[in-house]
Amino acid sequence: MPLVVPGLMSSGGSDTNQQEDWMNKLVGKKLTDSTSDTTSFAKQDLPKEHRVIEHGSMVTQDFKPDRLNVHLAEDGTVRHVDFK
Repeated sequence: MPLVVPGLMSSGGSDTNQQEDWMNKLVGKKLTDSTSDTTSFAKQDLPKEHRVIEHGSMVTQDFKPDRLNVHLAEDGTVRHVDFK
């Protein structure tokens, strides 16, 4: 029987619906320091717990289910996002 710990996997960032929402908001757009529009998204509008991972960058493997990871393609557009 698996061990069930209430609240362990129900933190806000790990929810699949939130990941899909962020995918819809970000994929194909470039991150900017200014405002969001149809082709860009302002970094200031990302959640507090986030990291931007540029193409080819090395990252730590620490597990933070509430952290939004924004993966960029070579051209700087968002390729995909995940919570890890």
